[in-house]
Amino acid sequence: MGKRVQLVLNEDVRKLGYSGDLVEVAPGYARNYLIPKGIAYRATPGVLKQIEHRKAEELKRLEGIKDEAAKQKVALQTIGTFRIEQKAGEEDMLFGRVTSPDVAELIANISGFEIDKRGIDIPDIRKLGTYSVDIKLHPEVIATVKVEVVPE
Repeated sequence: MGKRVQLVLNEDVRKLGYSGDLVEVAPGYARNYLIPKGIAYRATPGVLKQIEHRKAEELKRLEGIKDEAAKQKVALQTIGTFRIEQKAGEEDMLFGRVTSPDVAELIANISGFEIDKRGIDIPDIRKLGTYSVDIKLHPEVIATVKVEVVPE
């Protein structure tokens, strides 16, 4: 088993890694294919330091996004209950139903936050009443709000 060579990838390589990743490969693979084609370059101590710096910046950026989502969660829960008006028939049954795009639009109108409709976990709302709705603001931040459906 020969010595492995550390390289940094310039582009995505299937079954090896993504652009910017630090990988270890066989010396022949590096010397004959990856380096001559410009797919990768040698990982020197300076390059390793740059990679660590980039990863730290990316981590800080992701933390900022998570903090912003946490602030949105607090703001949404402070508002409390969101009211939506729908046409209803007898026995409080709705004509149609309340969907996640309806809830996303309602939240955007009231709070000003643009919420992705795919991140809204909504129960099947076909009657008037109050329902609990989960909103995924971030993979680690989920806000629960109340949606009250009232007749028009």
